[in-house]
Amino acid sequence: MKTSDFDYYLPEEQIAQTPIEPRDASRLLVLHRNTGDIEHRHFYDIGEYLRPGDVLVFNQTRVIPARLHGHKTDTGGKVELLLLSRVEDRTWRGIVGGRGVRQGTRLTFEGQNGTTVEGVVIEEGERSERVVQFDQPLGPLLGVIGEIPLPPYIHEPLADAERYQTVYARIEGSAAAPTAGLHFTPELLAELRRAGVKMAYCTLHIGLDTFQPVTVEDPREHRMHTERAVLSADDARIINEAKLAGGRIIAVGTTSVRTLETAALRSAGITGDPYEADGDRCPWRPVIAIDEATDLFIRPGYRFMAVDVMITNFHLPRSTLLMLVSAFAGRETILRAYQEAQQAGYRFYSFGDAMLIL
Repeated sequence: MKTSDFDYYLPEEQIAQTPIEPRDASRLLVLHRNTGDIEHRHFYDIGEYLRPGDVLVFNQTRVIPARLHGHKTDTGGKVELLLLSRVEDRTWRGIVGGRGVRQGTRLTFEGQNGTTVEGVVIEEGERSERVVQFDQPLGPLLGVIGEIPLPPYIHEPLADAERYQTVYARIEGSAAAPTAGLHFTPELLAELRRAGVKMAYCTLHIGLDTFQPVTVEDPREHRMHTERAVLSADDARIINEAKLAGGRIIAVGTTSVRTLETAALRSAGITGDPYEADGDRCPWRPVIAIDEATDLFIRPGYRFMAVDVMITNFHLPRSTLLMLVSAFAGRETILRAYQEAQQAGYRFYSFGDAMLIL
């Protein structure tokens, strides 16, 4: 298996630049794993594929205004900082854009109403990753000095910042949206509840790896950065009870997949490399409550233990996310579905259309 096996060509005009209105009017490619059959629907039709007793698992993370524009305090050189995770109230890990931002470099960020925050780089990580300590707690000021960080392939300004949030986003801390959930509306969620579909929530704050392509030819050599994954005991109970009653576990987005599979691995007592675990283990495991940093890299060869159905968007070439959905449905099946989606004029990436993988 090579990284180049997950490459494909996408015309730039098929990269969605703005979200569609209403949210659930996006198109939905329904992929049946067992047969390879494909249906073309709209997202508001998704209830036709769900059954009473199924449980949808949503990532309730909320994107923070994590992109800061500033300058070097001493020289005035422009600097951009993308916050990834909070270490402490005044200390954050992030990615810097700008030349010569080394340990000891002092930074100044100016926001609305003359608000000024200063920081100093106290640690250098891999590539452009840095740890910055600010002169005051940053959280309360992010709405004043920061902006919502859209992915680099989106060039149109976003008229309403809430359109890069899911309607159920509750817990702040993410550098990017769990985009598979952007298609749900409050009305659609209420309709699914009335139909007997259950709902559970997890939290995974999306961080550095979303912005890092796989640059090595052997995917096994790619280093996944850790992201905090949380599944409460109550939500684990909802999921396990639904599964034992014959319902399906439907992960909304790849971040929910990684959280659920991490919880299932811990339930199975697997803490090391899941690819080296006992091949005769039970194909399904209950999930347990977790609150930990996960670096789970799901690629072809992984044995899913929790997730039965996946809702996802269309992902970038050579990305860990494309490898994850390929592990779930098969590489050739996924690439064929992507090719058909292109031919049918689907919109790709964060603000694009969706897939339901059954």
